[in-house]
Amino acid sequence: MKQIQMQDTYIKKIKEINKNQKYAILTMGCQLNENDSERISGMLEKSGYTKTNDLSKANVIVFNTCCVRENAEDRLFGKLGEVKKYKEENGCIIAIGGCMMQEKHMIQKIQESYPFVDVIFGPHTLQKLPEDLYNSIIENKKIEDILDIDGEVVEGIPTAREDKIKASVTIMNGCNNFCTYCIVPYVRGRERSRHPQDIYNEVVNLAKQGYKEITLLGQNVNSYLVSEKAKGENVDFIVKKESGDEYKVNSFATLLRLINEVDGIERIRFISPHPKDFTDDVIDAIKDSKKVCKLIHLPLQSGSTEVLKTMNRKYTKEHYLDLVEKIKNKIPNVQFSTDIIVGFPGETEKDFEDTLDVVSKVKFEQIYMFIYSRRVGTVADKMENQIDERIKHQRFDKLKKLAENIIAEKNINYVGKTELVLVEGKSKTNEKIYTGRTETNKVVNFEGNENMIGKILPMKIVSEHMWYLKGKYDNI
Repeated sequence: MKQIQMQDTYIKKIKEINKNQKYAILTMGCQLNENDSERISGMLEKSGYTKTNDLSKANVIVFNTCCVRENAEDRLFGKLGEVKKYKEENGCIIAIGGCMMQEKHMIQKIQESYPFVDVIFGPHTLQKLPEDLYNSIIENKKIEDILDIDGEVVEGIPTAREDKIKASVTIMNGCNNFCTYCIVPYVRGRERSRHPQDIYNEVVNLAKQGYKEITLLGQNVNSYLVSEKAKGENVDFIVKKESGDEYKVNSFATLLRLINEVDGIERIRFISPHPKDFTDDVIDAIKDSKKVCKLIHLPLQSGSTEVLKTMNRKYTKEHYLDLVEKIKNKIPNVQFSTDIIVGFPGETEKDFEDTLDVVSKVKFEQIYMFIYSRRVGTVADKMENQIDERIKHQRFDKLKKLAENIIAEKNINYVGKTELVLVEGKSKTNEKIYTGRTETNKVVNFEGNENMIGKILPMKIVSEHMWYLKGKYDNI
């Protein structure tokens, strides 16, 4: 609370000298990054800035970076080259935040190759942006505000959300898993869970603002409060509900049940869980909670037990398939989405065939496919048996073809059925066409009107087009 009060002081100071100035923000990375960007936007807008998508018109340009894949680095450096001229022309402030700024070699590269950058901050010091920005403006000095230790969970940071129907809510920060390909534990630190009362209050406020869908975020959501429990801390939190009743939260399952009771919220999603922590109480909570979507994102990464062991994933191919079967038996009509990495060091043709086998058996609704990208500081980066790029791409193309065949097959099953669709807004390419999503996250395009936005409506699916379904609403 003291941190927020201090930053409010700097927000007021910036607002006093701000003369109708604008800011631009570019977000690279996952939904956690997007959530952080909403808070960055909230602090800047409270400081008197208005948002622009035109970098040449911005007085403050913020890059919120990701370091999970190499293409994020390439994008950042390309954009820094672009904004250098805006710095020279109008003296705009350039700030870089996010996970990439927790990597010492990246900070060094920016300082050496892009000395015009004014502010560098990490995910642990995001809440101090107003102070860093003010000092950069007034004292005209370079600011580097990085914490090497795990940051605390800071509540009360103002948030500016562009979407008025769907919102993400972070429930925990950091990760304890140390998958050998992943840099996240090194840049976001160890797991720290938010107090369930703060999460509940945020969701209730979103519901009052008219939001219909909530996505609970964390690197490993189903280990919510597990780290605190392991430290011997009391995690039997009593949450006071809007009704005045009290509710005990001590796990991710009980948190799901609590959020399910919030009036106004009609859909609940969560990402990402870890298969090794997907306990029976979580499965039961999904089954029992009407608002929790029956599309479960269950990251596979690889279908090979050997590769999973090298990745330090702590489950086997058989465990994963057994978990899927257990969930299917408990939750009728459940669907799955997943993440898969192709070309991890040491991956043989047999290992890759195991991945294809799992995909064929589970028949995922959606697959997010990635070619393995080396990350400095990870265990996998130092492995000697790196896979040739040509082989990586061949395997990726083969997986993509299989995935598309399964998606096309599953899409056909939607045709002729009526699906409940959350209407999100107009199509970006056709004024007469509106778009929304099913509970299974399928995009549905249809003819509609503005009165439908924000409502969950029954749509008859009349045709399928690989990446979207075409729907018809009879009561326009």
